Amino acid sequence: MRDQALEVLISEDEIRERVAALAERISSDYAQANDLLLVGVLRGAFIFLADLARLLTVPHKIDFISLSSYERGDRPTGAVRLLLDLRSEIEGRDILIVEDIVDTGHTLEYLKQSLSARRPASLKTCALTQKPARHEVPVEIDYLGFEIPDVWVVGYGLDFEDRFRTLPHIAVIDPTSG
Repeated sequence: MRDQALEVLISEDEIRERVAALAERISSDYAQANDLLLVGVLRGAFIFLADLARLLTVPHKIDFISLSSYERGDRPTGAVRLLLDLRSEIEGRDILIVEDIVDTGHTLEYLKQSLSARRPASLKTCALTQKPARHEVPVEIDYLGFEIPDVWVVGYGLDFEDRFRTLPHIAVIDPTSG
């Protein structure tokens, strides 16, 4: 598969505009916060998190967590595993989970429950994309970039078999054609 053969779903300009709008909203909502921690979900959220963090006008820190709900293949299993935990203490802090995509909702639900047990002052979510048609559990996303159809997408951090993450746009790929 070549990058040129991918169908662009969300352009680089659309992403840039939406990330700027999200950063403006988040900055406004957290204007009084003094200990905001952005929790990036690795690996997919790293590009989105970097761009978002650079546009925030409020003080913040960044940490990462890594989870997996995929076991060899292109469909989530529903079982979530913690691969890498936070290095930061979160008790009493304002936490914003930054996720690349919400598919079934299992990963975000697991993460919210896990982090809530650590008693943060507040816990909100920010996702670049979500596939409402794939939700298996109810999910609330406080800051959402784009709703997308039930297709496999790559680019801007999203991958297929660890490829295509660095595309500047989000494109549709057929995982069976490769």
